[in-house]
Order: sequence, then structure tokens, then C-alpha cells
Amino acid sequence: MEKVLVAMSGGVDSSVTAAMMVDAGYDVTGITMRLGAPDTIEVEPERPNCCSLEGIEDARRVATQLGIPFYGVNYEDIFREQIIDYFVEEYLVGRTPSPCMVCNRKLKFGKLLDLAKSLECETIATGHYARIEQHPETSRYLLRKALDISKDQSYFLAALTQEQLSCAMMPLGEYTKAEVRDLARKYQLRTAEKIESQELCFVADTNYRRFLQDRIPEKIEGGDIIDKDGKVLGKHQGVPFYTVGQRRGLGIAVGKPLYVTKLNAEENTVVVGEQDDLLEDTMHVERINLISIEKMIEPIRAHVKIRSRDEGGPATITPVSETEAVVKFDEPRRAITPGQATVFYDGEYVLGGGWIVSAGNTAT
Repeated sequence: MEKVLVAMSGGVDSSVTAAMMVDAGYDVTGITMRLGAPDTIEVEPERPNCCSLEGIEDARRVATQLGIPFYGVNYEDIFREQIIDYFVEEYLVGRTPSPCMVCNRKLKFGKLLDLAKSLECETIATGHYARIEQHPETSRYLLRKALDISKDQSYFLAALTQEQLSCAMMPLGEYTKAEVRDLARKYQLRTAEKIESQELCFVADTNYRRFLQDRIPEKIEGGDIIDKDGKVLGKHQGVPFYTVGQRRGLGIAVGKPLYVTKLNAEENTVVVGEQDDLLEDTMHVERINLISIEKMIEPIRAHVKIRSRDEGGPATITPVSETEAVVKFDEPRRAITPGQATVFYDGEYVLGGGWIVSAGNTAT
């Protein structure tokens, strides 16, 4: 009987995943990673948090209900060093981070995979909405969008390696969220009606500006808001509090809408412009991870997303090195943001992804 380690957060998705694995006849062990409690700001109780003690206890109770062994592991120090410190540092240098992307590769399919091997589990099963397949000819493991596009999480999984994908199961990729809820009720799981958890698990009220202010007040310094010609238009409260494309909270009035177009942490300036100034058709991408193909030798066509909720657009990806490329869109894209992850798609399949370094024709 194949042994499977199921990552259980205490939410409905991971609970159903565990139940499905038991139902399918696997030898299942449940595991919850203690990644660090959210900061202590008071939040609305109806918005659960996957890092909370309540989430861990819900996972334990579901495991007991299913009759499977359950363990909790404390990865708080690792989470702080590899995710929270990265999150803070990216904002300090004027980039907008993608912490979920990093967490999936380094922790949820990194440290957890190491733990699975130590427990003699061949596979990790998670509640992610995505599909994993193996190509019949190349034998490469493929990452495919979920059946329920509204819940698809393939974007956040685009940094996973072939080894990580080969050891992962994501059974919810073939179901809609409504069907998962129905399965939870069928299995009579205590989490069946539990609502979605928030995106930033370590920021209690999802207010990242407050989180940064509380964490690194001594490193946040006000400065000038300038236009593209260097003219001072106002004052900002700290570069980490802004992101490319932002309109609200600028505190300046010039008779027309202005948007953040660039952040310069070295000069401590926030550059603003009009909406058209946000449009770029080119970006420079580094640290590329390829999934459905082994390497890029020549330019390829793909549908490219520049953030998780972006619809994406057709583009040509020209390799510069094995892990670096220039992406040129057919039509200009709005607010290409350094620090964000970009993901390349071929239909429903993820070709790969990387990290946006810069936007514009200077990115060559």
C-alpha cells in the first residue's frame, strides 16, 4: 500500500484531500506545518488563518475523524528566515514580492518533501487546485490548470521542480469548489462549512503596510514623489508602502489621475505618471524554472501572466541564458512589476515561470 503524506492546514480543501486519499486506499499520514502565527493585530474572527492554532487543531480533529496518524512540525524559524525576511527585504529594495510562490517551492514542497522521505512516504498530497500529469513520450512531469479556473493555483506552483512535481498529488484539480464542498459534507468533515483563509497567512489583517511599519520602522523613511522628469510633486511615507500601478494614497493633486510607475529605493523616490506611462510591452525575467520543456534554445510563443490575477497576454519569450529571458508582449501590458512572478502558459499547461527584474526596452 502506497504511503502518502497529506499536508493539512485545517481548511476544507486539505481536509477533503485527506479524506479522498483514505477513500482511495492509500496509507495516509496527516501533517501540519507550524509556519508562524500571524501578528497579533485583532482581526475579524470569520476570516480564518491557516497558520493559527485553530487551523492546526481543526486539522488534528479531521485526522482523528479519518482515523489517520497526525503530526505537527514547527517550521517557524525557517518560515521567518526564508519567507518573511524575503517579503520584507523585497519591499525595502522597491520590489513587490510573491511570498506564496517562494513558500511552495522552499517549504510546502521543499522541507515537507524531505520530511515525507524520512517517514518513508512516496508522495505528498495537497489541497491545491491544479493538475499534475506525466508526458508519455518525454516523461517530464507537467503542471496543468485546474478544472475550476476560478480556483486555479497553477500560477503559484510554477516554481516547482521536476522532482517536487514527481512526488506530488493534487486531486482537487479535477473538481470545482462547489463539488469539494459537497464531498466535505459527504465525508461529514468538521471543516465542511469553513470559509476560505486569507492570502497572506502571516499578516493578520492583510495590511502589509502596517505589518512592515510594525516590523521595520527604523528602515522606513519618507522622501520625494517625483514625475518622470524629476519634478517634485509631493512627499511619500516610505518606498516599501508603494507598488507599481498604485493610484490611491499618493496625497497629491494635479488635476489628473496619477499612478506609481517606478520605485527607486536607492534614491528613496517614488516616480508617478499617467495611466499610459504604466504600459510596457517588454520585460526582463530571471531565475526561470521550466516545467513542460527542458530548455529554451530559441524564442517561443506563450500566454504570459505578470501577476496571479492577471488574465495574461500572448508574447514571445527570447532566452538570454538558461535562466534568463526577455519577454515581448504582442500588446503593451499595464503595471509590469519588478519582484512579481511571471508564468508562461501553453494553453492549460505551464511552460515555466520566473521573476520580473524590470520592464521596458532597457531590459535587454
